[in-house]
Order: sequence, then C-alpha cells, then structure tokens
Amino acid sequence: MNQRIKQSIFVCLMALGVFTTAVNAEGIKIKSFELERVDNDWLLSAAFQIELSPGLEDAVQKGVVLYFQAEFDLTRGRWYWFEERPVFVQRQTRLSYQPLTQQYRIASEGFTFSAKTISEALQAVGSIGGWNVIDNTQLDPNKAYTAGLRMVLDLSKLPKPFQVNALNNRDWNVSSDWFRFPLTPNGPNLIKR
Repeated sequence: MNQRIKQSIFVCLMALGVFTTAVNAEGIKIKSFELERVDNDWLLSAAFQIELSPGLEDAVQKGVVLYFQAEFDLTRGRWYWFEERPVFVQRQTRLSYQPLTQQYRIASEGFTFSAKTISEALQAVGSIGGWNVIDNTQLDPNKAYTAGLRMVLDLSKLPKPFQVNALNNRDWNVSSDWFRFPLTPNGPNLIKR
C-alpha cells in the first residue's frame, strides 16, 4: 500500500473512533453520592452527569417534557427465598423548555428552577440533595443490606407518539446502571463515593 492510502485509512479510523466516543458519551452516569445518617433518617445526596442525544435535545426545545426518575432501593439477600426489599423510593424531576422566556424549567419535589442553557438544566436535574430515603425503623440493626441507586428517563410519561419512537430508537432509552454498595445500620454514619 502506498503512503496516501495508509494515511486515508488512519484518518477514517480516527474519525470513526471520535464518532464512537461521542455516541458512548450520551446517557446518565453517577458522579458522586453521599448517604448520611441523621438521627433516625438516612439522607442521600448525589450528582449524576446527564448527556442527551441531539434528538432528545431537539424534542425538549420543541415542547416535549422529559421526566427523569431517581430510584433508590435497599435489599437483603436470603438463601431460602427471593431478596427482601424493605425500601424502594423514587423521586421524579421534570424538564421542560419555555419558548417565551427562552429558559429551561426544572421541577422536583415542589421546587422549581430555571436555567438558560440545556447543560445548566441537566446539571440541575442530576443534582439531588438531602433526599430522605430510609427511616431507621425499616432496618434490622443486626443485618447487612445492599443499597442501590440509579436514574432513568421515564419513557411512560412521554406523549404516546414519542413512546412508540422510543421503542425503536436507542437514543431515547437514557438511564444509568444501578450503583450498588453495602450498608450496615450499625456501620458508619456516612458513606461516600
């Protein structure tokens, strides 16, 4: 092969690698979390990095409201039966665009925020602070548990035509993996990552 062909192949492979990296960057990833025991409650603070595909960003700009759902669960394995699940809580955050004010609106737990850019809005959607996820009375102090945390785009809240599109399009299935970690009620009062 001559040198020009080799260079062309190399440039094409590099471009393909950059494109693949950009495609894989979309989605939701957990950046940090903190679970702290305060009196009889366990409070969760977390930060998710959310990156939407261009199609989803365009849909928001055209008036489609997106609902993101944070989920926290607590399980305990049992050798004789299915896992026990004493805690499963969800928290929903709504993201919309207001064309009149040209701002994004984020609503969660009775609070409403505004953001000028989609990146600011997604940062606000991915921020959770002081969420009461466990009441200490739900835990047996002598048992060990596994806690899990994730965030998903709730496709069931989309308008029906978009739900059909979401079934056929991977760009609309946005979620993080479950992040699991051990939790012992008599253990440390603060768990961080």
